[in-house]
Amino acid sequence: MNELISIWLSEQGLSAKYLASGAISLGICLIFLLAALSYYLAKHQVLALINKVIINSKNTWDDTLMEHGVLSRMALLLPLVLVLFLTPLIIDTSSVASTLLMLFSKVLLTFQISRCISALLNVSKNIYQESAKQRFLPLSAIIQIIKLALYLVTAIVILSLIINKSPVYLLSGLGALTAVLLLVFQDTIKGLVASIQISANRMVVAGDWIELPKYGADGDVIEIGLSTVKIENFDKTITTVPTYALISDSFKNWRNMYNTGGRRIKRTIIIDIGSIGFYSAAQINKLTNAHLLQGYLSDKKQELAKNEQDNNSEQESNSDEVEQSLHSLNNRQLTNIGTFRAYITKYLQQNSCIRDDLTCMVRQLAATETGLPLEIYCFANTTNWPEYEAIQADIFDHLFAIAPQFDLRIFQHPSGYDWQKNA
Repeated sequence: MNELISIWLSEQGLSAKYLASGAISLGICLIFLLAALSYYLAKHQVLALINKVIINSKNTWDDTLMEHGVLSRMALLLPLVLVLFLTPLIIDTSSVASTLLMLFSKVLLTFQISRCISALLNVSKNIYQESAKQRFLPLSAIIQIIKLALYLVTAIVILSLIINKSPVYLLSGLGALTAVLLLVFQDTIKGLVASIQISANRMVVAGDWIELPKYGADGDVIEIGLSTVKIENFDKTITTVPTYALISDSFKNWRNMYNTGGRRIKRTIIIDIGSIGFYSAAQINKLTNAHLLQGYLSDKKQELAKNEQDNNSEQESNSDEVEQSLHSLNNRQLTNIGTFRAYITKYLQQNSCIRDDLTCMVRQLAATETGLPLEIYCFANTTNWPEYEAIQADIFDHLFAIAPQFDLRIFQHPSGYDWQKNA
């Protein structure tokens, strides 16, 4: 082919002095023209037809090939391969231009093959994330390790092509650099170990809601990478946390809450201790109209009547007035705080928004200088945040409003309205 070009140039009247350089220049132009033509056909004709087939297909995995540019990267391989094979056919192999052109094509071809493999790795990660039900495999970290090794090998191969030495010659020199490599890639190694432990213990997967107070992270895990974990906070900011921090520091994972399907409500109402007292018979009769308290009051009346009857029998055998008064103090009486606690329990049990198969109780906490805390402990039947907050707000709206019906006062620090009211 090179001889044909030389003959054609001599026929055109080109002098022998410039014949060799002219043949090389014309050959280079011809090679690049054919390479550009092949790239145009591959990119705008063949690839366009393949894209139409992919769009009309029912499969979803082939759409991922388009999204990550796998086919477009492969289209660039054709002109590079064409340059590599046409160069020794068109240009004299003993010329410097032929050597440089082949070296150029080999370097670009090696780099482009690495880019294609990298894109295929991204496709596999995307397919896994969409199809896997439980994504405990640290695929992001594994793919990043493979990519790191891939580009490291690519760099060694390219360097060996440039210096015209075997890759084994370069790899043999890496042994002396092991300590330096360990120092440079120490975060990568720690991240890989952490990723394996996270996967083996199923500690975190993408999509989990986790809290790391030390790093100010509170949101959903977007990606678990080789060296970092990306967390999208609820204010839509992104917090980047070292992967190793998930095994070296403590954090809270809310995954089991979603698996259970219920979210805990744990909040207290502070009762003014000065408003706590015994109920009179008239007050008890007034509460009998409350449907939720009918069973509770009926049982309590029987218990109180039995207790009073036992105490009266003891008092009849005692004529001392002082002892009789002491016996009267021993009679059990109904308190407004106990009745209110029973009302809250029944109210929660009949509430359709509260899970009846999980813990549901109302308990007293230790009294403080602000009053007596009544803690409501139960689980809403949803994990949706707005719905959960609405259920919780409805419960406490009702309890705050009905507390005065039990002659109880909710404690709060005095405000200007309180001073104005008492003036």
